[in-house]
Amino acid sequence: MSGRGKKPAKPATKEQKNKSARAGLQFPVGRIGRLLRRGRYAERVGVGASVYMAAVLEYLTAELLELAGNAAHENKRQRIGPRHIQLAIRSDDELNKLFAHVTIAEGGVLPHINALLLPKKTAPSTVPQEEPYKGT
Repeated sequence: MSGRGKKPAKPATKEQKNKSARAGLQFPVGRIGRLLRRGRYAERVGVGASVYMAAVLEYLTAELLELAGNAAHENKRQRIGPRHIQLAIRSDDELNKLFAHVTIAEGGVLPHINALLLPKKTAPSTVPQEEPYKGT
């Protein structure tokens, strides 16, 4: 009829990987790169800038979630809430420095009682006590 035979087989194309998969990250490298360019933080943004920033954000997130998960586990909870994030940040020196001027809604404060408000400990007296009277 029309004289057409089978179409020639297309060569196998390499499976496409996104930038996050190539970098071995979970955070979106392409989106971070796009936001860096559109944010006009600099005239030119390097290729590796978005990969580096995504890796840093992923590391900070993993660190914070691990500490918050430990805080939730200590309070016998299955879910991480704002209180657990607050406890995780304020108990870690480096994260506390990073989030120094950050207020976390519903986070509360760290439990702390000033030493002056605690009851004083009484030392056992060194004066020997008199023995009770035993009649003769």
